[in-house]
Amino acid sequence: MGLDNQTMVTHFILLGIPNTDGLQTVLFFTFLAFYLCTLVGNLLILSAILADPRLHTPMYFFLCNLAVLDIGISSISIPKLLSILWANSKTISLGGCMAQLFFYHFLASTESLLYTVMAFDRYVAICHPLRYLLIMNWRMCALLAAVAWIASSFHATILTSLTFTLPYCGSNVIDYFFCDIFPVAKLACADTYILETVTFTNIGVVPMTCFILILASYIRIVYCILKMNVGEGRRKAASTCASHLAVVTLFFGPCALIYTHPEMSKVLVTPVDIFGNLVTPMLNPAVYTLRNKEVKAALRILGGGQRTAG
Repeated sequence: MGLDNQTMVTHFILLGIPNTDGLQTVLFFTFLAFYLCTLVGNLLILSAILADPRLHTPMYFFLCNLAVLDIGISSISIPKLLSILWANSKTISLGGCMAQLFFYHFLASTESLLYTVMAFDRYVAICHPLRYLLIMNWRMCALLAAVAWIASSFHATILTSLTFTLPYCGSNVIDYFFCDIFPVAKLACADTYILETVTFTNIGVVPMTCFILILASYIRIVYCILKMNVGEGRRKAASTCASHLAVVTLFFGPCALIYTHPEMSKVLVTPVDIFGNLVTPMLNPAVYTLRNKEVKAALRILGGGQRTAG
C-alpha cells in the first residue's frame, strides 16, 4: 500500500472486556469498589509511614515507593475501563493510548526493580544485621530507588517509541480494555519483529532476572533464619519476609502468564491482567498491614489512637 493511500490513525477504539454484555453495571460497581479500596489503602499506608518517625527506615521508605506505584498502576487503565462500562466511552486519543502504554510499562518495570531492591534490603537486614545501617544508609536507599525509576523510564520510552513509530493505517479497534503492546501492535501495517524481540528482552528477560535475584536472596535469608537461636527474632524476620514474598508472587505471577504467552486465550489473559492492574495493588497494603505490628500501630495513631507498648 502506497503512502498516498494510507490514513494516519488519530485515535483508537477500546472494545473493553469481552463477553460482558449485560454485566456492565455489576462490573462497574465491582471495579469501582476495588479501585477505591486501592486508593484508600495505599494512601493510608503512605500517610501512616510519613506521620510516624519510627517508620522512617529503609524498609518503609521502599514501601512508600511501592504504595505510589500501586496507586499509579491501577490508575492507568481502571478509570478508562470504568468509563467504558458506565458510559460506553470507548474512544481514546493517540496521545492517550501512548500515555497508557508508557506509564504502564514505566511503573510496572519500576515495581519489578523495587521488589528486587526490597529483597536485597531484607537480605542485608537479616543476614548482616550489624552492618545494616552502614550498608543501607539513606544515600544508598535514595540511589537504589532513583536507579529503579530512571532505568524504567528508559525501558518504557524504548517500548513506546518502537510501538508508535510503526505505521497504523488500517483498523483502529483495539480488542482489549487498555493500550498494551501486543493488542496495539496487531493493528500495525508493518513487520513487528523488532518490537516483539525487544519486548521479549525487556519484559521477559529483565523481570526473570529480577525474580531469580529475589529467589536467590530469599534462599540465603531462609538459611540465615534457620540458623537464628532467638525465637522472637526468627518469627519477626520470617513474618516480614513472608509479606514481601506474598506481594512478589502476586506481581510476577500475572506478568509471567501474560508476557511469556502473548497468544494466550482472551478468556484467560483478560482476567489475569485485570488481577494484576486492580487486585494486586489493592492487596499489597492489606498484606503488609495485616502482618506488620509497626504499620498497624502507626495507622492507629493516624486515626487518633495511641501506640501500645511493645
